[in-house]
Amino acid sequence: MPTFINRVLRFFLRLALGLLALLVTLGLLFAGLVFLVLALLRGLVTGQKPARPVMFARFQRFSSQDIWPSANMRKPQPRETDIVDVEIREIDDRKRLP
Repeated sequence: MPTFINRVLRFFLRLALGLLALLVTLGLLFAGLVFLVLALLRGLVTGQKPARPVMFARFQRFSSQDIWPSANMRKPQPRETDIVDVEIREIDDRKRLP
């Protein structure tokens, strides 16, 4: 008989712990969604980006170009050293190789 009681108690303990884990998970999910909605509303009202994406964008901008794949997709800002004064001339199409 004690084995039957142990099985029943073990079942209820597992059920209670499973429900507790589900409750904690749903609570964290709900808190994250509330935070996301509030951050989006704050951004819409103030017209500013949330602080976290701005922080990562600054880190990407000032870090090495090889680390971030999206860094290569940005248009490079022209610098004074990039400007070259060249003379334009026409190239005759007949002299080009086939």
